[in-house]
Amino acid sequence: MILLPLLAVLFSTAGAFVSPWSRRTPSSTSKLHSLKPAALPLMDSGKALARSGEVLIDLTTNLDLYGGSLSACGACIRNCGDALAQAGASARMKTGVEIVIDELREGADCLKEGSLKLATAVDESNVDKDFELSKRLQAMIKPTQQAALRLEEAGASIMQRQSITVVGSHLIACGEAIDMLASSIVALSPDDKDAKLSSQRMNYCSTQMIIAGEELAGIKREKPKGKSWLKG
Repeated sequence: MILLPLLAVLFSTAGAFVSPWSRRTPSSTSKLHSLKPAALPLMDSGKALARSGEVLIDLTTNLDLYGGSLSACGACIRNCGDALAQAGASARMKTGVEIVIDELREGADCLKEGSLKLATAVDESNVDKDFELSKRLQAMIKPTQQAALRLEEAGASIMQRQSITVVGSHLIACGEAIDMLASSIVALSPDDKDAKLSSQRMNYCSTQMIIAGEELAGIKREKPKGKSWLKG
């Protein structure tokens, strides 16, 4: 009869040493599960950004800049898009939270490197005394840096287990910065088809990134009204 009370004391004492992380604290898995609504738009955003970077590289051929720092920036943008697409794909899996964090950080690093390549491209244009191009390249640096910062903050907020609304706000801000970058790209050569296509793909990336952020932040877009929404 003494054994049962003794076991009760032992189990109650053991419970006092359970890690606080195991006590109703949101785990990485549950945190990732709450990222799932953003998975598809984030993946689409990444694919569009990767395509934008590829076309930007093609644009440098038209501008007689192929192989220079602007081409390298296009490669960085493409690589960032690949990382974002992988982050979106991993967000669908309950065990992929570490991959999501790593890919967002990788995407941010790619954009940081891209901003450095743009700064070098500005110097190259100044050496060539193409000051108009230099001014247009300079306009691309700030939005690239802002997008990198917001991506990095999105990954950090997941790692730090901040609210999902905070993660969403960083993705929205990243999308807004990417939209500014898209406008800067088309300004490089407004009549060039590759400049237009690269900008269009980046605009789509921006839209999908913002949608991903809104999904996490709980912002519901109003559906367009019209006959297409009527049933029957």
